[in-house]
Amino acid sequence: MLFTYKATTKDGKTVTGSVEAANKSALIASLRKQGVHPVLVEASKSKRLGGNVFGPKKKVKLSDLVIFTRQLSTMISAGVPLARSLAALQGDANNVYMREVLSGVTKEVEGGKPLGDAFAKYPNVFSDVYVNMVRAGEEGGILDDILKRLATQVEQDASIRKKIKSAMMYPVVILVITIVAFFGIMLFIVPHLGSILLSLGGPNAKLPIYTQVLLNLSNFCAKPTILGSLHIPVLSKIPNLVLILILLGIASIYVMRYIRTPKGKYQFHALLLRTPIVRTIVLKVAIARFSRTFASLMGSGVSVLDALDVTGAALGNKVIEAELQAAAQEVKNGKQLSEPLAQSKHFPAIVSQMLMVGEETGQTDTVLVKIADFYEEEVTVLIDGLAAIIEPVMIVFLGAGVGLIAASVMGPIANLSKNIGNS
Repeated sequence: MLFTYKATTKDGKTVTGSVEAANKSALIASLRKQGVHPVLVEASKSKRLGGNVFGPKKKVKLSDLVIFTRQLSTMISAGVPLARSLAALQGDANNVYMREVLSGVTKEVEGGKPLGDAFAKYPNVFSDVYVNMVRAGEEGGILDDILKRLATQVEQDASIRKKIKSAMMYPVVILVITIVAFFGIMLFIVPHLGSILLSLGGPNAKLPIYTQVLLNLSNFCAKPTILGSLHIPVLSKIPNLVLILILLGIASIYVMRYIRTPKGKYQFHALLLRTPIVRTIVLKVAIARFSRTFASLMGSGVSVLDALDVTGAALGNKVIEAELQAAAQEVKNGKQLSEPLAQSKHFPAIVSQMLMVGEETGQTDTVLVKIADFYEEEVTVLIDGLAAIIEPVMIVFLGAGVGLIAASVMGPIANLSKNIGNS
């Protein structure tokens, strides 16, 4: 059952939140164990939390995760007990689902489980990298320092994702508007203009080839589909265009499902690495993520093989992950990591060379952080450059499409009007 509560901590701070509990007494007992005094506990009157018609959204933003990580690090550094820190942060969380997660994590910690194991139960919030770094911090007694590193790493990932989404937003919007406008013109405007042209020039009027193609395309899009032969009133009115869009939608769903399978995901990632421009972005992002994640794990005292295993899963590309797993096997056989990476198809030579320097000097994590900074800057410059190029290119294509349609329609009208005037 879902309850909302209001409680005070030992230092007089008021905390509120929503949490699942078997009954009111169980929740009060749980709050007291966490070191807070319940003031008000009542059953939630509505299941529609957070303004979401379908219930709380099962997602936590990276910005919320960064704030939580930094706050937890600060509280642990100040000597606040872990369970109490989690309880306090649960009350401060703005995200409804985050409060639910922290409630579950707090119960696990109170039951004697390590924090890393408690986080592992929520993989949609805490990634494998996050969980393993927390485990390393607990084992090494440096959890507060590890959490600071994690916050920095999550911030960097969020920054890269935000820049990529921002760069893609404009061209995607323009592309969608262009497609919608094109099919709208094909269905509602061109058929009427075709009738005007035929009425002016007669059925035997000779039209330019591009105008004739436009009219044929418009007629095909507006023509009822083969479903009309079924003599069902609703189906007989469905134009070809709508049927094509429905089929494309169904095909897209099946393609997306296939991409989610291990084989489909690997093939899709391989395709990305063969696509010009996209390949460059994917590689730079993967290398930056590898360098920062591996550096954080190594600096936390995680073994090289364990660090490679965790880092591979965090790269976001199955092809590069497989290559890193092969490199891990070479390391297991006694080689330094820089050796297999020097033979890599995807890792640039600078990565293996810098890594070799780090291995020789015993400063692998420091060197990798510098590589991460370099490639994150490269990603920023590349994305900004692409955004600057894509905008005018999209405008040119949009203008060309509008110009072609205008020429296909207005040109014949002007010629036919001239012929009528001469006659």
